[in-house]
Amino acid sequence: MMSSASKYRMSFSVGGLMLNESLLIAQAYQPGESWASARERLLAQGASSLPKLASQTRALREVYDRIGHLSNAERHYLSVDADRAGQQAMMWLAICRTYRFVHEFAVEVINERFQSWRLDLGQEVFDRFLAEKAEYDPSLAELSSSTCAKLRQVLFRILRESGLRSIEGKIQPIWLSGRMKRLIEEKNPADLRIFPGNGG
Repeated sequence: MMSSASKYRMSFSVGGLMLNESLLIAQAYQPGESWASARERLLAQGASSLPKLASQTRALREVYDRIGHLSNAERHYLSVDADRAGQQAMMWLAICRTYRFVHEFAVEVINERFQSWRLDLGQEVFDRFLAEKAEYDPSLAELSSSTCAKLRQVLFRILRESGLRSIEGKIQPIWLSGRMKRLIEEKNPADLRIFPGNGG
């Protein structure tokens, strides 16, 4: 669950959805192994199988943290059973669970706009949302304009790569398989709200 008291973690800016890297890590996870021990084992083995991330330790750790927010059943679905769209949806779920700011943007902006059929999602929507959150969070208020621009750029890239935002800048619904919907409901039904068209 998201805690209103927890500080916003803005490290999603290190990369986009990073789906291929996430799949490699999820597939290397061994059933029955705790995620903490899997993470240490894989980090100890090095990032040789992830050449694009080999020199980006910070990005690699973000991927581990994201996958760590999925249940064992969700990780299995991601790495074994899901089609490409399902994999994208599962990593969007992992990102929303990892970063409170992205979760709130998904629920308070994307879902609300989708339900009221205001499908345009331009840069000004992000800027307004960030400004509203900064009124209550000093750490957000202290962000430089260049950092804010980077956060917006990366979040919109994540939205595009997960299928939530079209090239034309429109919000797109994500239709979940019955299997994925059940997995989410087992862990936290409220998470369905991050998927336009699936939650109240």
